[in-house]
Amino acid sequence: MSWETVIGLEIHVQLSTKTKIFSSASTKFGSEPNSQASTIDLALPGTLPVLNEDALHYAIMFGLAIDAEICKESVFERKNYFYPDLPKGYQTTQLEKPIVGRGKVVIELADSSKKDIGIHHAHLEEDAGKSIHSEHSRDGYSLLDLNRAGTPLIEIVSDPDMRNPQEAVAFAKKLYSIVTAIGICDGEMSQGSMRFDVNVSVRPTGSNELGTRTETKNLNSFKFMEDAINYEVDRQIRVIEGGGEIRQETRLYNGLTKKSQPMRSKEEANDYRYFPCPDLLPVIVSDELIEQLRKSVPELPDNKKQRFMDVYELSEYDANALTDNAAISNFFEDCIKLSDSPKIIANWILGEITSKLNQENITFENIPISSADLTGLLVRVSDKTISNKIAKEVFDSIWLGEGNADSIIEKKGLSQISDDDFLDKLVAEVIDSNPNMLEDYIKTEKSKRKKKLGGFMGQIMKKSKGQANPKQANEILLRQIQEILEK
Repeated sequence: MSWETVIGLEIHVQLSTKTKIFSSASTKFGSEPNSQASTIDLALPGTLPVLNEDALHYAIMFGLAIDAEICKESVFERKNYFYPDLPKGYQTTQLEKPIVGRGKVVIELADSSKKDIGIHHAHLEEDAGKSIHSEHSRDGYSLLDLNRAGTPLIEIVSDPDMRNPQEAVAFAKKLYSIVTAIGICDGEMSQGSMRFDVNVSVRPTGSNELGTRTETKNLNSFKFMEDAINYEVDRQIRVIEGGGEIRQETRLYNGLTKKSQPMRSKEEANDYRYFPCPDLLPVIVSDELIEQLRKSVPELPDNKKQRFMDVYELSEYDANALTDNAAISNFFEDCIKLSDSPKIIANWILGEITSKLNQENITFENIPISSADLTGLLVRVSDKTISNKIAKEVFDSIWLGEGNADSIIEKKGLSQISDDDFLDKLVAEVIDSNPNMLEDYIKTEKSKRKKKLGGFMGQIMKKSKGQANPKQANEILLRQIQEILEK
């Protein structure tokens, strides 16, 4: 039987406020466990929450960025459930009247076509704490860190408009680019700043009836999300074709074992016994505030992509890759201010830098080199102080914190050799030392001789330790060989 996949996402975006959503406790990541859990976050008797104005503004900015409805009146409610990392016994959230209503996000598919993904709504809420379990079950302990409790979130709920993992990843990446571009989230997924809950169901191809869905929670990378969807689709199809039924449940995915397991049966809204929070008044948003915030929304990724293509004459591929992440696009434009070579800068960012980050599993936000470091290196390539090959060696040294390009070139003696007399002698030595290569070159048809020069150039670069000016050396090589042919 042929099956169709139906996917919807719930994306939890931690807002980059300095304090929590209902208290003045810090949201700084990495502090000592339980050092940032205030009495308000724990709902101790006699405490009252006060809404963080920045959190409200950030939620509205997100709604404006996706051209969604901004609800003039929104209400906070209590969602009651009992987890060890939720000491209040409830979560303050929004249900009936969220701050952001319907909107849409346009994604680009692999074939370059576009698809609209509906946003059902986005609501403000507080985050729970974090449970840390022992690696070995026989140890039998769990630890609680309540620093995260009360951190402001927006939960973005999509319509079930995605039909494969690739569409879901494209949608998640697009949301990531939007929230980081407008500055409401730092994008540090490894720190939990953006987490995905994936709702998946399957149905016979051509059917309009939705199948029973499962929810896989707390995925914090695009790769894990794609793998989790693939696993769950395959699992559901196996169960149904084996004569079983899909249970509506919440599951947890293990990125190491690449398997998921049931966590609990899936609750409905009435299981949480929502009711209006008695401690928080309805939030009334004025037209004046909306217009004020609309003017403050920074350039959006799609607009920036088009500008990069128009102003810097970049390809659509390069412009798209540079604007996927605000940290990348900001770094690129910082480099442009120092060196007007957009294509070369883009090539290095998307080539050497991205490769290094991937190798060392570092996010672009934590890149160990500055825009000045990169442009300083490219200047030395441009003025032919060093070759492209040597530039990569210098880049590695900059990455390790050994200094800037000039100091490394001087310290290691890496300047490119452009002295005609030196290169004349070096090329002559290589030709004399390789009579077989010369004979092979002479016997080769003229139209195919160019490829044969590579062997000579390899020897020249080896003898000069990569410092010979390749263009100059190539010209001298051609001249000397031609002189031999004319004798």
